[in-house]
Amino acid sequence: MCLIASISLGPLNELCLIFTARYGTQHAFIVAMDSGLYAAYTGLLSRTQALDTAANNLANAGTVGFRAQRDYFRSVLAADENFTSPSQVGDAINSFGILGGNRLDMGQGAITATGNPLDLALNGPGFFAVQTARGVQYTRDGGFTRSDLGVLQTMKGEAVLGADNQPITIPTGAISVAPDGSISVTTAEGSAIAGQIGLFDFPDDGSLIALGNNRFTVSAGTQPVVADGLVQQGVLEGANLDAIHGTMQLILVQRQAEMMQKALSVFHNDFDKMAAEELGRV
Repeated sequence: MCLIASISLGPLNELCLIFTARYGTQHAFIVAMDSGLYAAYTGLLSRTQALDTAANNLANAGTVGFRAQRDYFRSVLAADENFTSPSQVGDAINSFGILGGNRLDMGQGAITATGNPLDLALNGPGFFAVQTARGVQYTRDGGFTRSDLGVLQTMKGEAVLGADNQPITIPTGAISVAPDGSISVTTAEGSAIAGQIGLFDFPDDGSLIALGNNRFTVSAGTQPVVADGLVQQGVLEGANLDAIHGTMQLILVQRQAEMMQKALSVFHNDFDKMAAEELGRV
């Protein structure tokens, strides 16, 4: 019986049956697998997925606090582990990688001065915590404002949480933010500490779930720890991916996807031709 007859690959199945009848099952398996069709197909699939990642990164190159995503791959040995292909080329073709997923790039983004006392950036690891209608979310976007009630909030009106996981109320006055997130306000009566902005981090970056743009949540049961990053006042952190690099990466992945598509087309057309020639001889 053909080892790959259950896979719907058109003429490939016909060839598998032909080589099975002529050379035996094992050789049919080797010839079919050594074709490189599977490697080309998975290559196209992984490059298509990587193209989505590159496009999303480029689209957010101007988003404050954005964290780019990077592709990672895992190896797949397509050949049967019980025997070794007599062809070194076949061995090389049959050992290929598929896209394993995406990981967040936690590298530092460029910091730009704004002069706004409530524009904050984290220099080093960590996140700000924000209370939203869908629960607590984490972000590197430190573009904050003070509400009419004095609550420190995001541009969307969501409360920024302190080290005690509670909203922070800031009285009217000159605002100063220390590197540890402590907020002091100077008024005519003097200076006082209004609160401390929470700086949170996670031992395992894999527990972070991207919600789009510059927001994250965490998987169930994950507990944050105190971050080592330092707060800078009057500045904002940009995305950790510049538009030029993002554009180059997008073009590169596009070309790779086109190459895989052409390779897949060549393999498929060659199978069509071989099947047509061999069927008349059997």
